[in-house]
Amino acid sequence: MKTFCILTVLTLLGTCATPKYTTKIQNLKDSIQLVDSINVVKYANTITTEELKKHLYLFSSDDFEGREAGEKGHIMAADFLKSYYQNEKIESAYGADNYFQTIPADFFPHHDKSSDNVLAFIEGSEKPDEVIVISAHLDHLGIEDDGQINNGADDDGSGTVAIMEMAQAFNKAKQEGNGPKRSILFLHFTAEELGKKGSEYYTMYPAFPIENTVADLNIDMIGRIDDLHQDNKDYIYLIGSDRLSKELHYISEKVNETFFNINIDYRYNVEGERNNYYSRSDHYHFATKGVPVIFYFNGEHADYHRPSDTPDKIDYPLLQKRARLVFATAWQLANQEHRVILDKNNELLK
Repeated sequence: MKTFCILTVLTLLGTCATPKYTTKIQNLKDSIQLVDSINVVKYANTITTEELKKHLYLFSSDDFEGREAGEKGHIMAADFLKSYYQNEKIESAYGADNYFQTIPADFFPHHDKSSDNVLAFIEGSEKPDEVIVISAHLDHLGIEDDGQINNGADDDGSGTVAIMEMAQAFNKAKQEGNGPKRSILFLHFTAEELGKKGSEYYTMYPAFPIENTVADLNIDMIGRIDDLHQDNKDYIYLIGSDRLSKELHYISEKVNETFFNINIDYRYNVEGERNNYYSRSDHYHFATKGVPVIFYFNGEHADYHRPSDTPDKIDYPLLQKRARLVFATAWQLANQEHRVILDKNNELLK
């Protein structure tokens, strides 16, 4: 009887508490006001299938020899990105022509070569000390023992070229007097395939203080579809968006509902899910430092980590739409009145 009474009281308390929490969430949703809708669409539309395809066929070509961290092909890929940003007149995070953050060889276990993260930067017009990070890893698996090249078109060439196009879009906006109010860091990590070592190093030795980092929007494989979505390819997995900031989560949802209506699949965002995707890409090191994150991911497919992950298999219209979603989300974070708020500091949730 005692157990029954306690359970009954707890049930009643839970019933009474639920509407209160629901009201808080609704108030949070209602507080989100999208900014610059006309400009979001204008500059998102500069991200095109043609340019994504052109960049990806180059970046995932045999010339880059699978982009293994520290190896010749990776050095060439990093130089390719540096040249791109220089040609686009997008500055380095470090000033002058230094676009590289060099990670010493002894930071990599069982690896005897240094390797570079690549960083490009657009300074904010009003709140330059607050930084939005858009990230993807540039490395891949290199060359197989039998000579086959792991081109890594989806993993993570797709994320890399999406960032290139987003950087160009933000820079065009800036040139036309519509630059972001907060700064944007376009961050290409090395050594994700060696255990996220590039992002680990960056978060230990950041170009800008971690406490000034508003959010990390991390892209790792957004050019394909997985087996679960063969009949509905207009989807993307989002992971981590509500872990530290529900405001970030609902901003993401509102941006998508307003401009794109992509089917957002959260099945891998469930805590304890068996694949542990939340901890498997570069955003995770930001999250452990208290930075809100979103991980954009299309799921695994038959060519994952195989030489058959080639650019001819990418769905370029889908890659374009997903890249535009990330861009529009970054635009909101960079231009809304206040910095995105952690749940623990959000008065609407107290």
